[in-house]
Amino acid sequence: MTSFILRKGAVERTGTDAVVVGVLSTDKGPRLAPGAEGVTEAYGRKLKPLLSMLDLSGKPGQAATVPTGGTLKAAVLVLVGMGPEVTGTSVRRAAGVAARSVSNAASVALALPSGDPALVRAAVEGWSLGGYSFDTYRTRRSDDRPGEVVVLCEDARKAEFTQALTEAQVVVDAITRTRDWVNTPPGDLRPTAFAEAVAALGKARKKALTATEKPAKGVKGVKVTVLDEQELEARGCGGILGVGRGSDNPPRLVQLSYEPAGATAHLALVGKGITYDSGGLSIKPGSSMTTMKMDMAGAAAVVNATFAIAELGLPVRVTTFAPMAENMISGSATRPGDVLTMYGGKTVEVLNTDAEGRLVLADALVHAREAKPDVVVDVATLTGACMVALGDRVTGLFGNDDGLVARIREVGERAGEALWPMPIPEEMGEKVRGNSKIADLAQHNSERWGGASYAAAFLREFVDDLPWAHLDIAGPAYNEKGAYGHVPTGGTGVAVATLVELARDLGERPFRADSADEEELEQAG
Repeated sequence: MTSFILRKGAVERTGTDAVVVGVLSTDKGPRLAPGAEGVTEAYGRKLKPLLSMLDLSGKPGQAATVPTGGTLKAAVLVLVGMGPEVTGTSVRRAAGVAARSVSNAASVALALPSGDPALVRAAVEGWSLGGYSFDTYRTRRSDDRPGEVVVLCEDARKAEFTQALTEAQVVVDAITRTRDWVNTPPGDLRPTAFAEAVAALGKARKKALTATEKPAKGVKGVKVTVLDEQELEARGCGGILGVGRGSDNPPRLVQLSYEPAGATAHLALVGKGITYDSGGLSIKPGSSMTTMKMDMAGAAAVVNATFAIAELGLPVRVTTFAPMAENMISGSATRPGDVLTMYGGKTVEVLNTDAEGRLVLADALVHAREAKPDVVVDVATLTGACMVALGDRVTGLFGNDDGLVARIREVGERAGEALWPMPIPEEMGEKVRGNSKIADLAQHNSERWGGASYAAAFLREFVDDLPWAHLDIAGPAYNEKGAYGHVPTGGTGVAVATLVELARDLGERPFRADSADEEELEQAG
């Protein structure tokens, strides 16, 4: 277990096993980033040829480890590229790369830029998340992470900087738990087990708060309610039941409620929780099934974001819905051509059972709408079409309010996550409402084109005029390639940081529908 310490001190005299500094790429060549002035002075004229010998230009992702030979008190100097400028994202990614570049060190000092609390938060998050590994199922586990990480900061004694360190660790815990759930084999995290894990988390939090003599102001527990298949049937949740009826493990709808005193806003979150997706009777190719344990990443994200928001004591009421089901093949599975009656009464003709996520989300979105929040945000690994459009590192961002879309993109950038606004053309809404000859709505597009926009248009039918945003995380939820920045291979925990940052922002600036003023839109790019 790594402990973090915020300390004021000279980098060249810091006696850790290794010290990490950033390298910026500039028009005049690479130079060390703020925080590393003592290293620049200690190496003097030897620094430029050292960077040249190591072929370090400052490009993001670059890293080199060199013995200091007594030039610094630390035994090893770790240099990591940061790109052309200092931002929260560049610090976060550099710290993540550094975490994978250091081995067999008992202590490490991060001398990355730390001039404001957001940069301190980024450094701690980056290091912790970049060094993540999932080894629960390995018979031999190796953990060579340092026991102590010192974050060097001139303002280490100021309350806002120590608070940033604490907040970073809360967000890291939430993202790490999301990654763990996403990486868990699908046979071990079926709908009932997933719901039980969330309920257990709620109980553990309640117990921890009870044991605390003086909880921080605003910090409260999270109430967890689990609806089983009988309750779903009684409520008429045809989407969740229709998707889950092919499995011998019944579906669940998990609701979380965080209601702090004096809340200034009400945020509703909805997350897709398909614990395994075979495609149902519209079966997937075998090669497409191997990573389908990650189809519950949206539910994992909204659940863990809710707990993080509560632990931070943010003055925002949060109501969260996580529909959980397993999309399997059996004699009882939903067939293409079946009509489901959703919660709230709308009927939907199922045309492709592999487009199941939107069905469970529809039931949950109506529940969210009934809670009367100011804003509702859903998160889902929804469409391969979004990956075709944006690749595997960018979240597709849809919505019915330009101000909300702009704001989410802005807070996502602060949180170190990339989101890109996507359209919902009106003709997609017309297709959703007109493509079925026997039901109110058609679940799947009859054409190949515009799949992500069609899915968003379908979801929009269940939120009415409530300000709503949809995050399609099909690409960035699971990284099948090598690690980069602070993102590991496997489950990434994407969207957790953005949702926490959104709640923080709503606590400071409550949202008003149709509030897309020019300044907000400009900030979002």
